[in-house]
Amino acid sequence: MTTIAQHVTAAPVIEATTQLLLDRYVFPETAEQLAALLGRRLAEGAYDVEDASDLARLVTADLQSLNGDLHLRLKHHAEPVPPEQGAATLARVREGFDSSLGGAPRVELLDGRVALLELAPMLFPLSWSAEPLGAALTLVAPADALILDLRDNTGGDPDTVAFVCGHLLDGRTHLNSMYWRDGDRLEQSWSPAHVPGARFGGSKPVYVLTSARTFSAAEELTYDLQQLGRAVVVGETTGGGAHPRDGWTVHPHLEATIPVGRAVNPVSGTNWEGTGVRPDVPCAAEDALDRAHALARARLAADKADEPRPATANPAQQRPS
Repeated sequence: MTTIAQHVTAAPVIEATTQLLLDRYVFPETAEQLAALLGRRLAEGAYDVEDASDLARLVTADLQSLNGDLHLRLKHHAEPVPPEQGAATLARVREGFDSSLGGAPRVELLDGRVALLELAPMLFPLSWSAEPLGAALTLVAPADALILDLRDNTGGDPDTVAFVCGHLLDGRTHLNSMYWRDGDRLEQSWSPAHVPGARFGGSKPVYVLTSARTFSAAEELTYDLQQLGRAVVVGETTGGGAHPRDGWTVHPHLEATIPVGRAVNPVSGTNWEGTGVRPDVPCAAEDALDRAHALARARLAADKADEPRPATANPAQQRPS
């Protein structure tokens, strides 16, 4: 398949991206440093390319060069980008939703009454996904243990994170807080007090599978459950993106994605930005399901062994009827 080059003039793209950084980026001091860097690179001729995809690659490398923020990007789109804020990303997200059963492509009961629920390729906007996710979570609720597979989940909606957590906890719980540059405010995220359908609850074992591809809101779901002591994380360290971002069109084929907030976990007081979420049980991502299944079955067997046995009547005290 041949890629058709899309002509671009760098200067107006850099000017628009620089202004967005200064106005919107959650770290204003870093925004000023990045704006100066982009200006220098433009003056040096580093962006003297004709193809939009080449400019996106060069600018993204510079945007991420100071603090490694993986949400900070100049993103290339093969198809023309709608002019409305966030529209380019929303169109791509809708395609993923329609092709993945609403973000729950796999629900399975494994041996030992251990349920497997895969959430992928992302946690879609709750206004879309509440019905399919609620159905999937209700389906696994009677299981004795749950494996939540986030290995191929690249992010999504924090409200959907709270929705999923609501099914895995017994009551309303403070999950996360988000600092927003706009208004200089801190906004708390809580699991809902009530959920549609059956609730898996807050006592049965939960295991979360991760990979290096697990990113953004999928990391928040992992981190929230881990910090609450609600789940055992099995797999690889995640990608390390804790800054929610918005997107702005700066060229017919280019979208500047700018982080506008940062997560603050109420337990740790920090987040997973740059470090990723570290697993409790490290292993290769391809081995994580088998490892978690074995852990779940061992845990259930141990719990069963610890259950008090019913008292047995003393034969000497029994009387014939």
